[in-house]
Amino acid sequence: MTDNAAPNISAVVRALRRHYAAESSPVADFQRVRTRDPFSVLVATILSARTKDTTTSAVCARLFAKVRTLEALRAVPVSALEQLIYPVGFYRTKARHLHALPEVVAREFGGRIPRTIEELVRLPGVGRKTANLVVTDAFGGEGLCVDVHVHRISNRLGLIRTRTPAESERALRALLPKRYWAEWNPLLVALGQTICHPRVPACARCPLAARCAWRAQLQIVAV
Repeated sequence: MTDNAAPNISAVVRALRRHYAAESSPVADFQRVRTRDPFSVLVATILSARTKDTTTSAVCARLFAKVRTLEALRAVPVSALEQLIYPVGFYRTKARHLHALPEVVAREFGGRIPRTIEELVRLPGVGRKTANLVVTDAFGGEGLCVDVHVHRISNRLGLIRTRTPAESERALRALLPKRYWAEWNPLLVALGQTICHPRVPACARCPLAARCAWRAQLQIVAV
């Protein structure tokens, strides 16, 4: 990370902290539902893939009212899980992943949810994005979760120049101070959900408008 990048990143984080201390967002509601329990974080994050956080939050509240442990999850048939987690995206596939989860955790990890990215991606339905989030939110480890919001906004700000979320994760790991890794995802996801939309961002309301390279370029083109 360069010396010039550090103040910009710090300013971005401070601006977003201030803004979302007073403004709500779907990702904040989702974080409250999944809590910090490793089981809840893991299951909720598996369910959240390709699904809006508002939908996932409602489904998690319903699921966790009945299922709070791996052993309890093992006892629920796939057909019942499908009903419990509908209408999350790909709910049938996710029901199969959840049903298989207790057995894989028991066989591979002695019944304890693993704490590293390398181990977590061996679980059904878990990719790097989910693994990073579980490491960070459930175990307080050094994870950096990069989804489409984080990828898009980090590039719009001009902090990185990447083509995919996987490339963005590598670039951000090299750029961001580790003290910001845990909150970079929820802060940028909140911004992406409420202001920095993919097609029609609400730049006039954005707390980062003055720091956004993408908006500055649009203004140059308009002139």
